Amino acid sequence: MPTPNFVILYVDQPLESGVFYSALLGREPVESAPTFVLFVLDGGFKLGLWSRHTVEPAAAAAGGGGEVVFALETPAAVDATHADWAKRGLKIIQAPTDLDFGRTFVAVDPDNHRLRVYWLSDAGER
Repeated sequence: MPTPNFVILYVDQPLESGVFYSALLGREPVESAPTFVLFVLDGGFKLGLWSRHTVEPAAAAAGGGGEVVFALETPAAVDATHADWAKRGLKIIQAPTDLDFGRTFVAVDPDNHRLRVYWLSDAGER
């Protein structure tokens, strides 16, 4: 079976969302147009931002129905990323907390797509 290597988020304003993700990811998009912006991340994984107004077939859902997840190496890195993102003005919908899998927090992008940051504890690896 093929391995997924590309996620597309449907957004209201791709160019504005591209500016947001460029700052968040620390890199420029490889493609940037009024209806679509594309980032190529480490390892070749791609993140696309497609206008929810022009995607075909039309999208039935908006942001908030899934998560883009960022794995970090330590609980302290989770807390530091939370502090950085809060300082940048990202809306935080879950403050850093310890759950059964490890330490995590959740922010949202301008279209309410959830951005989860986590560290996987030993208990979470089981």
